[in-house]
Amino acid sequence: MHKISKQVMGIKRLFSLLVLAFTVFGVSYSATAQTEGNKTEAANLPAEGKKEENKLDVAKVIFGHIADCHEWHLFSIEHEGGKPTEIAFPLPCIVYSPSRGLFCFMSSKIMEGEGHEGFHLVKGAMKEKIESFDGTPLYDLSITKNVLSMFISIFLLLWLALSSAKKYKKNGIMTAPNGFQNVLEIIIIFIRDEVAKPYLGNKYQKYFPLLISVFFFIWINNLLGLLPGGANFTGNIAVTLCLALLSFIVILASSKKHFWMHLINPPGVPLGIKFLLVPIEILSLFIRPMALCIRLFANIIAGHIMILAVISMIFIFAVLSKVVGMIFIPVSLGFSIFMFLLELLVGALQAFIFANLTAVFIGQSMEDPHEAEHGHVAEGHH
Repeated sequence: MHKISKQVMGIKRLFSLLVLAFTVFGVSYSATAQTEGNKTEAANLPAEGKKEENKLDVAKVIFGHIADCHEWHLFSIEHEGGKPTEIAFPLPCIVYSPSRGLFCFMSSKIMEGEGHEGFHLVKGAMKEKIESFDGTPLYDLSITKNVLSMFISIFLLLWLALSSAKKYKKNGIMTAPNGFQNVLEIIIIFIRDEVAKPYLGNKYQKYFPLLISVFFFIWINNLLGLLPGGANFTGNIAVTLCLALLSFIVILASSKKHFWMHLINPPGVPLGIKFLLVPIEILSLFIRPMALCIRLFANIIAGHIMILAVISMIFIFAVLSKVVGMIFIPVSLGFSIFMFLLELLVGALQAFIFANLTAVFIGQSMEDPHEAEHGHVAEGHH
């Protein structure tokens, strides 16, 4: 067991160092290119406008990294006397117009302000969207950066699960696991013993596949978002809302008569108080999935913004004075390393909290009257 723990710690440290190095380099390089691009644009402006345009647009850099878009941007290459070249992979655009039909093309053919097949790209603060020039309604079914990141995470999740299952099938469950199978087994046993069993009792096996899938799906996407050029998938409120909606559907499907009777007719409460308490209880039913949604979204996006903001401070001070910028580099990198390591912890913690609260809410919804009275449904409630 001690040997397994040492292997796990070694893998974690190596992964953390590699991701940290690539992230700091990638964000710093991108911010530098942004600064140089602003300087180049300022060179063609009147003298009175140069000072203002020579500043780094921090908001554009930050939201450019965390926003969903129709291309996967990696980095920029600087050119003397010209705009930097953006290195990005175009993604498929799939647009359906009720009046014109289905259109498929690459995002490289449609740019902001330019058009293709009567459509143009409009950039917002957190998401790009495709609109038609004539204003007709359409449905954007494109493979955006977040959608592609979701497919990558699903592929990784299936690969991890199927490869481990194949080893168990080949060697049997009595054979000691090896390699990365050790790490997976530790995590799966932890979720089973600390999340599923305490809150779901002897019915945990029915919901355990959901809990472990949600945990790994959120955790993998949180880690992918920390890679340089990675997508801010779990920092998108639409994604966390869908995950919360899935949990909400399972909660309602698992609910029993006692749960609804306790909700609409609380026992042992005076009639006058029920008129006040029942609306609050019904409202709390919808607050639970919203809490799951906002908690995950807010923590992930806040971490991305903090890391990017701290790194951008190097270039903000460099615009004021190169000497001050050089002095501030170790301070900024120190804070960035601390925030990055903290985000590695937050990524796993938020995945655990989402799975844990889902188990808690499911357990509460399927309580029987006897279990609710004596507290036997969940050993961990107390």
